[in-house]
Amino acid sequence: MSFRDLHRKGDPFILANAWDAGSAKMLEALGAEAIATSSAAHAFTLGRPDGGHVTRDEALTHAADLVASVSVPVSGDFESGFGHDPEMVAETVRLSAEVGLAGISIEDAALPEDRAYGFDEAVERIKAAVAAARALPGDFVLVARADGVMNGHYDMEEALRRIRAFDAAGADCLYVPLPPTLEAQRQVIQATDKPVNVLMAGPYAKYSRAQMAEIGAARLSLGSALARVTHRAIHDIGAAMFGDGDFNGLRKSISGDKVDAMLG
Repeated sequence: MSFRDLHRKGDPFILANAWDAGSAKMLEALGAEAIATSSAAHAFTLGRPDGGHVTRDEALTHAADLVASVSVPVSGDFESGFGHDPEMVAETVRLSAEVGLAGISIEDAALPEDRAYGFDEAVERIKAAVAAARALPGDFVLVARADGVMNGHYDMEEALRRIRAFDAAGADCLYVPLPPTLEAQRQVIQATDKPVNVLMAGPYAKYSRAQMAEIGAARLSLGSALARVTHRAIHDIGAAMFGDGDFNGLRKSISGDKVDAMLG
């Protein structure tokens, strides 16, 4: 099944965000139908914070590593497209296809600055990305993100206005990370006939795939949540080791044989 065909409203697939070849291969072995990069999780592997601190070349090299490690489609979490200018976003689309990505997401946060692009500028950037995607020789799924609710830059009314405009601009999939309520998430899904991605992190981790299917979601991504679970283990076990000399947390580790089997 193609990456595009996985996007079915009311029958969501899990887009499993990985942070290296090993995690990507494990997630594929566990049943992931598609893998995605995570900008935050990738930044963590480089010893950097989230939010525009990874270069385009680094993100493309990382994405190519994941593409080479799995047999399922891979999508890129490419933040704001690595440039303010719409043509830079278009170039990111072209370069993403060259490294084998099946699609990417572009957000309206003007990283590394703490602000959202203005409405008109945000729409022009998506129009440029869509035009570049349509000019590619192969299929490419362009996801347009309205991140202002999650980042505190605007309200739900503005988020809905933006995704409708991104839809009209030709985006293939829409995405508003972490609306304040499940009803608000439903409003996002009902605002477009296109597939909608739901971020299953933070308060949304309490919901099941079945509940997301009921409200019409087409795709469930993890963002950096799974990577942060591993970082929580490092933090908690490390604090016990270095604080109290307690190594019991290490008893929860998975066997090497299981990991080896998933890595092939």
